Amino acid sequence: MFVHGAAAWDVACPQRPSRVPGVTMAGFRVRELDALRMVPHPAVTLLVEFGTGSPVMDYADGRQQRGSVVAGPGVGSGGAVWARGENVECVQVRLSPVVARAVLGVSPAELDGAVVALDDLWGREASRIRERLGDVSSWEDRFALTDALLARRREAGTPVDPEVAWAWNRIVVSRGLVRVDKLAAELGWSRKRLWSRFRSQIGLPPKRAVKLVRFDHAAHRLVAGQDAARVAADGGYADQSHLHRDVVAFTGVTPAAVVGEPFLAVDDIAWTSHETPAKTHASGGLRR
Repeated sequence: MFVHGAAAWDVACPQRPSRVPGVTMAGFRVRELDALRMVPHPAVTLLVEFGTGSPVMDYADGRQQRGSVVAGPGVGSGGAVWARGENVECVQVRLSPVVARAVLGVSPAELDGAVVALDDLWGREASRIRERLGDVSSWEDRFALTDALLARRREAGTPVDPEVAWAWNRIVVSRGLVRVDKLAAELGWSRKRLWSRFRSQIGLPPKRAVKLVRFDHAAHRLVAGQDAARVAADGGYADQSHLHRDVVAFTGVTPAAVVGEPFLAVDDIAWTSHETPAKTHASGGLRR
């Protein structure tokens, strides 16, 4: 169990990796969750609920989205999206933007930086997977059902251009420390061509993707208790003030406040493939 303030989550992790490269999953049972800030992440997030409760996404402008949803990379910038709910059970999937277009059936760019109802993308298939997840009692069976669906959709979907996939992977491997003009030069493309192809297929302009990946790595190091000055120096920021500005721009709060964000702190439990070591939390997981 992960407890943070009023939030109480039971967390389950798959025993085996996904058969789809670029896919990671976790299962959540949320008894009480009040106003969880959605911190931007460099993945497409797919939330499939099947419990008696329903998750609610609240926007700063008063809009709401309920139920199973899809969020594009970087959703929540500026602290603009919050999640809440009671008695929610769900499988949360993180999709690399490289595989998201094939799995979702639309480019992440078509999500337009918003949280979109899964029913709007998948129609009846979204209802079927929710029903099937609710019919089984073990998390491993739920992960297997979800993974089979993702693999099926990926096989039938349209992949991104190999050059675009290469550029994204270079950004991720470098932790956001690669220059966009260098990527274009190595591909033999103009900056304009790289921007156009990358933006249309990944859902972010290349420069924004670089900043998001760099921020994500820095934010998890901060949550792990590492010194902000060292994080800034190692993370490619000009100085600590530069890191501060980026964190505020992405989250709406200061680096000192980010260390208490449960959305980030739960990663070391739910997303065991994350490379950054994090603080230890009590966790029994869900293995039924």
